[in-house]
Amino acid sequence: MPKMKTHRGAAKRFKRTGTGKLVRSQGNKQHILTKKSSKRKRRLRKRALVSASDTKRLQQMLPTR
Repeated sequence: MPKMKTHRGAAKRFKRTGTGKLVRSQGNKQHILTKKSSKRKRRLRKRALVSASDTKRLQQMLPTR
C-alpha cells in the first residue's frame, strides 16, 4: 500500500500542538483593517483551536509523521 500524502494546502494552514490538537490562524486580518479596532486586531493575531467537527477531516489530510 502506498504512503499517505499530506494535503499541502492544509499543511500550510494548520499546525499540531504538542498534545496533538490542531490550531489555525484567525480570519479577518488580511485587509480592510482601518475600520477594525486595535483591540480586535490584537485578538486576531492569536491562534485558535480547530473545532471538533472539522478535526476528523483534517486528521485525514494531515497524517501523523
